[in-house]
Amino acid sequence: MVTIDQEKCIGCGLCVADCVASNIEIKEEQAHVKRECMQCGHCVAICPVGAASIPEYDMEDVEQRDGTGCGLKPEEVLRAIKFRRSIRDYKPERVKRQDLELLAQAARYTATAKNNQECLLVFVQEELEELKRQVWGLIDAMEKKEGRHVPRELLPYVAFHRHRKANPTDDFLFRNAPAVLFIASQWPLDAGLAAQNVETMAVSLGMGALYNGYLGRIADANEELKKWLGIEGRSIKACMLLGYPARQYARSAPRKPANVIWR
Repeated sequence: MVTIDQEKCIGCGLCVADCVASNIEIKEEQAHVKRECMQCGHCVAICPVGAASIPEYDMEDVEQRDGTGCGLKPEEVLRAIKFRRSIRDYKPERVKRQDLELLAQAARYTATAKNNQECLLVFVQEELEELKRQVWGLIDAMEKKEGRHVPRELLPYVAFHRHRKANPTDDFLFRNAPAVLFIASQWPLDAGLAAQNVETMAVSLGMGALYNGYLGRIADANEELKKWLGIEGRSIKACMLLGYPARQYARSAPRKPANVIWR
């Protein structure tokens, strides 16, 4: 629950004005919390004297802003977005643990619906070969079971599997990426936003990513595999391949004009 240090509070009312739940009031020239809330942290972030806190969270992790803005220049942000590429070929190099931890932090600070903060990240690198074995086993079993009557939506997996059996170096589904990230959530948008922040952080670390809907869907459809991943009963809403790009792009790719309606 949010607490207000009355010795620090100056009664400025900023937390009252910014509280999305109208859960703070000024009494006797000081802020007071009315009831429990969703702990979004707006009061902590806006308090000029650091009087608001949420004991259930690590308050040592809260950073003080220096100056105004976040230090990002619009032209630099747009340039980074323009140069972003889906990476389908990776160096045979493990992703550094400290880099993966930074990706997790980028996801952790992503906005979530009603501040639920319930996205669960599963990074697979140490046991990637076992993941591959299980996924290809699922596809093989499906093909044997369905025979010539494989549903249309599953035909791509059959093609992936046949190409791999014909040429073991054909790793179309995993693209030889050294790491895979699954994001489980009840909220598709939350997972998507987290994935976007993960990719942005990855690019800043010299890494690349590929959103892998094929791998995410087949993993989500199998409870045994999700049990192995540690997310049994949850729903996979995003899946990404991660690693260091095997090639660099010399320029940004062209795009159609922005499809915008101005009213």
